[in-house]
Order: sequence, then C-alpha cells, then structure tokens
Amino acid sequence: MNILITGTSSGVGYGLAQSYLQKGHEVYGISRSHNEALDAFSNFHFLSQDLAAFDEIAGSLEGFLGGVGSLGLVILNAGVVSRINDMKDTSLEEIRRVMDINVWSNKVLIDALFDTVPEIGQVVAISSGAAVSGSRGWNAYSLSKATLNMLIDLYAKEHPETHFTALAPGIIDTGMQDYIYSIEEEEKFPVVQKLKSLKGTDKMPSPEKAAPGIADAISRLKKFPSGSFQDVRDL
Repeated sequence: MNILITGTSSGVGYGLAQSYLQKGHEVYGISRSHNEALDAFSNFHFLSQDLAAFDEIAGSLEGFLGGVGSLGLVILNAGVVSRINDMKDTSLEEIRRVMDINVWSNKVLIDALFDTVPEIGQVVAISSGAAVSGSRGWNAYSLSKATLNMLIDLYAKEHPETHFTALAPGIIDTGMQDYIYSIEEEEKFPVVQKLKSLKGTDKMPSPEKAAPGIADAISRLKKFPSGSFQDVRDL
C-alpha cells in the first residue's frame, strides 16, 4: 500500500513511518527537515517541504506524487503546539501561526492531493483530546485541533469515496511534552500537572512504542462514520 505521512522528521510521524516501512509499505514522507534514519528503508520516499509555504505545496506534490496512481492512506500528522498560556495573554499572531500549520496547511494539502492522485482510500488527520477538552492554557492549539476536526468532517461530505477521520493518538512522549515539562506555572494549568506526572512512565510511551497501536487503530477506523473524531484511548 502507498502511504503518505506528513511530519516524518520526528515524533508520531517518524514513529508511524518506521512502523509502516517495517511492514513493507511504500511510504511517502513530507516534512521540513529530514530524519536520515529513514533512509535505511528503500521503500521510503521523501519530500522536503515547509507546509507554511502554501503557494509551493501544489507544485511540490505534483512533482513528488505525479506518478502515483493511488494512496491507500494519508496521515496528516504535521503540527505545532502553542505556548501554554491564558487566552488573554495569547496574541492573534500566535493563533494565526498555529492555525496555519495545524489547519490551513492541511486544507491546501487535501486539495492538492485530490488534484494529483486519482484514488485516495483513507485520510486520517492527527487531532488531539485538546480539541474537545477545553483545558485552560491550551488556547491556540485547542482552537486549531477543534477546527481541524470540522475541516475533516466537511471534506468527508465532499469526497464520499474516501474515508476521513480526525484521530487523537493519546499521550505520547514527543517534543511537545518536553516543552510542557519545562513550564513552571503548573498550578495554573491542571493538564500540565497531569502530563508532568506521566512523563517517563508507561502511560506516556515513545513515538516508536506508540506507533504500532496507532497504526492498528487506523486500520479499524473505517467502521466509524466518515468525518468523525475518534480517540485511540476509546477504540
């Protein structure tokens, strides 16, 4: 199966790319920087692309995927976290920056993919429990993931031949968790306290350890309505 994954340089994207490559799938990775560890796999194909450069995406994808007749799975994983802060201390500039990567780059990617690849079986956008929890301090990140959920729901109605899901992958020890662990005002933000307590435990696995479980969850998503939001922890 041909699989496209964004954000393969680290974190969940890297873990998923490694997992699918080990199973023999052809993986097409897109990220701004390259993780050379994936070059060990002859079935890995890489495009270096800044997803904030919206005007470049369509042309880059055409060159990268122009000869690919189908994608069995697209995983829209690339994303950024916002500063943990109260809403009143979060600028519109910060919100725009996060929305550009976590939402609008995915809109541009989806449009370009359907213009370039004749057949796309499944699209999974990596969302977050923050999309629905409304936890204090998450602000731009929560807004972006909630909007991403709706974006996926809307595209599901436009492309009934493709199955869409927004998927929360659970708590994973990525670079985002390193940032959260550095926050000192944890008494203001209960979720920060919770995540700090989980870091270094089995409840916050590495991306490599979490990836097979996420991949298994992805394989079962088609039994749910297209366009829905699902959480790995509830499957």
